[in-house]
Amino acid sequence: MIIGRIKEQEQLALSIKSNHAEFVVVYGRRRIGKTFLIKEYFKEQFSFYSTGVLSNKSKDELMVFYQSLKRYGYEGTKCPKNWFEAFEILKNMIEADIVKIDPRYNKRIIFLDELPWMDTFKSDFKGAFDFFWNSFASTQKDLVLIVCGSAASWILNNLLNSRGGFYNRVTCKIHLKPFNLYEAEQLINNTNGNSLSKKEIIDSYMIFGGVPYYLNFIDPAFSLIQNVDNLLFKNGGQLEYEFVNLFSSLFNNYSIHMKIIEALSNKMKGLTRNEIIEISKLSSGETINKVLSELEECGFIRKYIDYKTNTKNSLYQIIDPFILFAFNHLMQKKVSLWQNYVGSPSYYSWCGRAFEIVCLNHINEMKEALGISGIDSLDYSFYQNKKGGAQIDFMIDRKDNIINLCEMKYSDKEYVITDEYKDNILNKVEVFRNVTKTKKTIVVTFVTLNGVAKNKNYNVVRKEININDLLK
Repeated sequence: MIIGRIKEQEQLALSIKSNHAEFVVVYGRRRIGKTFLIKEYFKEQFSFYSTGVLSNKSKDELMVFYQSLKRYGYEGTKCPKNWFEAFEILKNMIEADIVKIDPRYNKRIIFLDELPWMDTFKSDFKGAFDFFWNSFASTQKDLVLIVCGSAASWILNNLLNSRGGFYNRVTCKIHLKPFNLYEAEQLINNTNGNSLSKKEIIDSYMIFGGVPYYLNFIDPAFSLIQNVDNLLFKNGGQLEYEFVNLFSSLFNNYSIHMKIIEALSNKMKGLTRNEIIEISKLSSGETINKVLSELEECGFIRKYIDYKTNTKNSLYQIIDPFILFAFNHLMQKKVSLWQNYVGSPSYYSWCGRAFEIVCLNHINEMKEALGISGIDSLDYSFYQNKKGGAQIDFMIDRKDNIINLCEMKYSDKEYVITDEYKDNILNKVEVFRNVTKTKKTIVVTFVTLNGVAKNKNYNVVRKEININDLLK
């Protein structure tokens, strides 16, 4: 059963029903469900399917491709010597009368999974694949070519942003992203037989994000805390080395990516490009721009604009829950067991930041909860570091002359606004007005797990969003 992915299924439907050749690229971070989506949607009615393997040897990739050719009817007894020969064999098979055709759409469907891995060092893969599409596949009106890949840099540089043979060749681009909270709850409870509370669903999202592969491992026989220990902290856990494997499978020379993540992990508000270079001691140049773009495209970081500055001073911030969790608690080896760490001051400090990231991954859902999804708006942060300054992590600047100043607070109980914190909020509003000279109405909006306590300071609150409501 496919959970969510409504827009993506609509895109696939348009491709399969078109009257010309389709070249579909499905990409996204490792473990996000790309292969599952394609196999489930098409019920594996492929004319040909093969996958790349994580190897640096062209002969290994060709052997896997050859074995796939044999499964689909090729009777040759020798492995192709190169990729031009391999794709020529595939072309002949696709043209043969015995080729398997999807009976629902009367289409020939070719699915090449983990395509970037097929392109090993000094191989002729790109040239052969380019020739296969441009000289043959693109002329077949009943053919749908689908390729997947987790290696974002390869997909972006060689297919989507290419100025070479694949320039403007891709007919459908699907960027598969993590589940939202509602979809995560469906997977954890409805599909896997768990009965986690809404708070536990949100807590699990703060750790695993909306990555289906990770969420699938949550075992209903154990508590969430036990699951975290079993999966991440105990020897032999299914996700013990996932963080390192994630980067090594996505990016070539991923050490620069790791240095940027390390720099950002210590700054909640994010860093500018120049600050990242200074902290990580990296050289300025196109490489930094490329790496930042790749991390952003994978959904690991976000680029956002400070309200009082321009795009040249854009900030970069970690936005992926699992990346933040793994770097802070696994890579730095500060935690040996999660059950011993939960409830500590450091734990609640992490909760505050992780909860904020969950909220920032649900901006559209929060706007819908506020009833403003139909109003044009822009999302900003605000940071004034002078004496008596203020930091606003998220605000919604609306065309109807209202700005929602959002305070995102994690608490096991109702969040209590103290006298000191009320003064802090009022100071934020005053500083923001003085610096920006805005005439818009500022609406202080709290996003919480369990609501805001109705004490004497509650009058500072104008709007509330209970994150539980996003679970429906």
